[in-house]
Amino acid sequence: MSGLNKSKIVKMKKYFSRELIIGIVSVVSLLTLFFGINYLKGVNLFKPTNHYYVKFSDVTELQKTSPVYVDGFKIGVVSEINYNYNRPKDIAVQISLDKSMKVQSGSYVELTSSLTTGASLHIMLNTHVTSFCQIGDTIEGRLRTGPMEALTKTLVPQLENIMPKIDSLLTGLHNIINHPALSQSLVNIKHTTANLEYSTANLNKMMNKDVPVILDNFKVISTDFTEFGASLKSLDLTTAYSSLNTTLNNVENLSKQLRNNDSNMGLLLNDRALYDNLNATIDSASILISDIKKNPKRYIRVSVF
Repeated sequence: MSGLNKSKIVKMKKYFSRELIIGIVSVVSLLTLFFGINYLKGVNLFKPTNHYYVKFSDVTELQKTSPVYVDGFKIGVVSEINYNYNRPKDIAVQISLDKSMKVQSGSYVELTSSLTTGASLHIMLNTHVTSFCQIGDTIEGRLRTGPMEALTKTLVPQLENIMPKIDSLLTGLHNIINHPALSQSLVNIKHTTANLEYSTANLNKMMNKDVPVILDNFKVISTDFTEFGASLKSLDLTTAYSSLNTTLNNVENLSKQLRNNDSNMGLLLNDRALYDNLNATIDSASILISDIKKNPKRYIRVSVF
């Protein structure tokens, strides 16, 4: 390497010291960080914009860099939010719109809130006129009730009315849970469950052992009934009926003879005089037997040879 080149390198090292290089890198890093953060926020610092102001009485959830839409298309962001301490409910919101975006006179801006994206601004253009707002003009701002706000307005009063009832319900539930009767009921349920398990086990044993025997017995009884039915079919019912009919006729004839006064049996059963004579004869025989027992010598004589 020639002496001239060495001298140039020495001079460059003098101009670009270590501190200078660190300073340059730091500045570049800060600029990159600044532009990167604004780019992530949706602010394009290199794109020309038009500025307008919107007055609101409430800017809940609205932030700097919140999007501004027209017909659902993003055409700008919120650049500033300033509160007027001398005039409450008068909040000035500065919006930055694309350079080519023009806002007709009589247009207004709605502030809406979403559960997912937060607050945003929507320009409602007045397409019935041909005049336009000037840059820096103030546009009317309106608040549009979102689903969350509507839900809050309707739900909060109801919750305020329900909360005392819920508190009473929880107190009652706490008392029920801590009541000794509940613990005793749980113990009884446990015992009942154990008894059911024991009964189920016994039932399973019975089903496995006794039921097959019972079914076999039923089969035997069914077979016997079948055989008995077959034997009934084999009986000569006509002959048995005829024999029974003949027997009944004989009994009927016997009954007629007993009621007939011309027959011996009829006379014996129906003749009152015969009945009285027999009764008198029996009485006399009874008296004779009694007298023989009392006075046997009167009727029996004994001689000794």
